[in-house]
Amino acid sequence: LLSRRQRQMCIRDRVEMMQRVNFGLIKKGVQIFDLTSTYIAPDADIAPGATILPGCHIRPGCKVGAGAVIGPNTILEKAEIGAGTTVNNSQVYESTVGSNTTVGPFAYIRPQSVVGDGCRIGDFVELKKSTIGNGTKVPHLSYVGDAQLGDHTNIGGGTITANYDGVHKHHTTIGSNVHVGAGNLFVAPVTVGDGVTTGAGSVVRHDVPSDSMVYSENTQHVVEGWKPEWER
Repeated sequence: LLSRRQRQMCIRDRVEMMQRVNFGLIKKGVQIFDLTSTYIAPDADIAPGATILPGCHIRPGCKVGAGAVIGPNTILEKAEIGAGTTVNNSQVYESTVGSNTTVGPFAYIRPQSVVGDGCRIGDFVELKKSTIGNGTKVPHLSYVGDAQLGDHTNIGGGTITANYDGVHKHHTTIGSNVHVGAGNLFVAPVTVGDGVTTGAGSVVRHDVPSDSMVYSENTQHVVEGWKPEWER
């Protein structure tokens, strides 16, 4: 076990290293707003013109492009962030995010994901081992796992790719220029072609050809005058 003095020296050395890294980046033209709450690994490649807001951890193996805005309160690990992209209150691990894309707040991009240029990965969105095409939007409250999405597709809120059957992971493919309604469930393996529109609340279990509309018609039952058992 380290003595109290040894622990103090370790903390001092760590703080000094953080300051050296941060001041070196500032001299290169990177904007860092709070030196005491920003951790950037020495091997991180941060381009001049990038902005790092308070509370960020940019861990080893990261690359951040010019004009990108990271934070506040963001974790990057082995992540590549393109020029002009914003990552707000989110976590990105072992993945690539293109240029002029917005991520967050509260997005979670898990390993082996690739997000294109001009995309929107919104609040409470989780990506896992997925490819998101240029200009595609996954705005909020969605899970996209083991999937490939084409260009300029819009995913409605509350959409899930059901990729796991309890034993194996399966793949979902959604084409370009697709409009996915809110609350959709894609039961993998399934392929949806280009130019498809899906109705709100749809459960898509089978492949859908391009330039089609698909919806699930669920019967709604209303029981008038019903009361819970304890009120009868």
